[in-house]
This record gives sequence, structure tokens and C-alpha cells, in this order.
Amino acid sequence: MSDHYEIRHIVGFEETNLVGNVYYVNYLRWQGRCREMFLKERAPGVLEDVRGDLKLFTLRVDCEFFAEITAFDELSVRMRLEELTQTQVQFAFDYVLLGEDGAETLVARGRQRIACMRGPNTATVPTRVPEELREALAPYTSGGAPVPAAARRKAG
Repeated sequence: MSDHYEIRHIVGFEETNLVGNVYYVNYLRWQGRCREMFLKERAPGVLEDVRGDLKLFTLRVDCEFFAEITAFDELSVRMRLEELTQTQVQFAFDYVLLGEDGAETLVARGRQRIACMRGPNTATVPTRVPEELREALAPYTSGGAPVPAAARRKAG
């Protein structure tokens, strides 16, 4: 099994700016899409919980760019777990350009931190990261770094 979750994407014209490069906000959109597809495929019960009172608040996103990509480039967006606390998750993302010859080029790297909250919008409170999500993320630790044991303990 790989140390990352991956989605593939072919860049469209609508994702580029006037000079033909991908507009930066799309990298952030792809982070969100990767996270959503991960939940759909690996932790569908969490999506059901989101339809209830669980909220996944994005606290911070960032992206560092190394090379430009353009329309019709094929991209692999690779997500790893970077940090897991009682109530928050931090993901790391690698954006890899896939060449026709099999070559891979890292074109950007990003991060996203989310907090788990419950309750009505006027009174949300932090809540423990759902166990299903913890288990789904376990194989995808960043750089093979272990998730702290205290963060893996089940709620008692």
C-alpha cells in the first residue's frame, strides 16, 4: 500500500489564467476535492456524520509552487496525514505532474488543517476526530512518521 491517497486530474482551460498557467486557487480546490474523495472512498460514515451535526472546519491552507502547469497537463494530487491530534487533522499534499514518458515532477506542495466540531452553528464545540477517520488515515502518515499513540486511543 502506498503512503499517500491519490486522485488524478487533467487540467482544463477554465483552470488557467490569461497567460495559460493554472490559477493558484485551483490548487486549493484540488486539496478540497482530494479530501472529499478520500472521505467518500475510505470513510463514508464520516460523510454521513457530516450530514448530521459533525462539522469539518478548515483552519488553514497553504501551497508552495515549484513549477508551472498548463491546460491538459495530467496531475496527481497526493494526500498524506501529517499530524493528528484529539480534535484536528493536518494533511500534506504533493502535486505531481505526470509526463507521457512516465516521468514525475513535483510542481507544488501544500498543507491543510481541519478541526472537528459538533453542535448548531451558533454553539459549535470541538469534538474528537471520528474513529473511522482515524483508522482510514492510519496508512497515510507523512514520511512514515507514526501518529502519536495518544491520538490513536479510542474514546473510553
